Amino acid sequence: MSESQQLWAHATPGSVVKLHVVSLSGGKDSTATALMAIELHGREACRFVFADTGNEHEATYAYALEYLPQALDITVDVVKADFSEEFATKRANLARIAAGEPESAVYGKRKFQYAWTPTAAAHALGLLHPTGNPFLDLCMLKGGFPSRRRQFCTEHLKRNPLTEFQLGLVEMGHQVESWQGVRADESEARRWLPQYELLGGGMAIYRPILRWNVGDVFEAHRAAGILPNPLYRQGMSRVGCMPCINCGKAELTAIARRFPEHIERIGEWERLVQSVCRPESPATFFHSQKNGAAGVTAAVQWARTSRGGRQFSLLTDLDEPTACSSAYGLCE
Repeated sequence: MSESQQLWAHATPGSVVKLHVVSLSGGKDSTATALMAIELHGREACRFVFADTGNEHEATYAYALEYLPQALDITVDVVKADFSEEFATKRANLARIAAGEPESAVYGKRKFQYAWTPTAAAHALGLLHPTGNPFLDLCMLKGGFPSRRRQFCTEHLKRNPLTEFQLGLVEMGHQVESWQGVRADESEARRWLPQYELLGGGMAIYRPILRWNVGDVFEAHRAAGILPNPLYRQGMSRVGCMPCINCGKAELTAIARRFPEHIERIGEWERLVQSVCRPESPATFFHSQKNGAAGVTAAVQWARTSRGGRQFSLLTDLDEPTACSSAYGLCE
């Protein structure tokens, strides 16, 4: 037990039930984290929660909400962001512009690169309604898709709903230890995260696999007799979103070949989000790349190229994907 955990243990009265809340995504790291939580504290002292972004592959839903609950004998709660109030506010603002009020009267002195006209505002107003899909609804409200520099999806679709769930447990009188399945070797930002944080107010954060490597993660699956998400055998290096705005060429190519229906879905979302954006404002899932590709269709074509987008790669043009193309050596 670390020094921080010892402090947490002393700060928790014996009559207060401490819950270890694991954020499950259906990915390898969160599954390994869940396995560790069960082994160390038992199922009764743990809670498992899945944040539904609305941009997940059906295999991930099945894995997180059907396979893992059955294989681990656990219950998985589902949280989902709701933007009804934000839609009401944005619709009210668009209605004022559509009625002829200048945009400066609606938004104050704030200036935008592209301005609403009454006609455009009226058109957007007719289409701006909640769809019930958190990812799509958020993009409609933001007037565009997240990007690496403006990655608002994680905050609004995962962090906020998961925090609300945990705060609800605190309000019920529990002490909450939030278990996060993040690893230091995933990014420079995560490299400097502490393993344990006392937040106060009955909450703490624990990152039990922070110093693990990917081999350790899959070994935890094997040792527990738990299969990893099947998408890892199909060329996916991440399974949190399908696709993720941060996916690279190889993964985007694999998605387009194996799951073209998801590329088509993103294309439909681009058209809807564009229709409720400010006039001339670009609304594309993949933002400008070095070769200028932006929309999902152009990005898929770019992903099939090599040499900086100047030449198509024959290796990406195979007629059929192989049965297993794991980036982690999971093929037998």
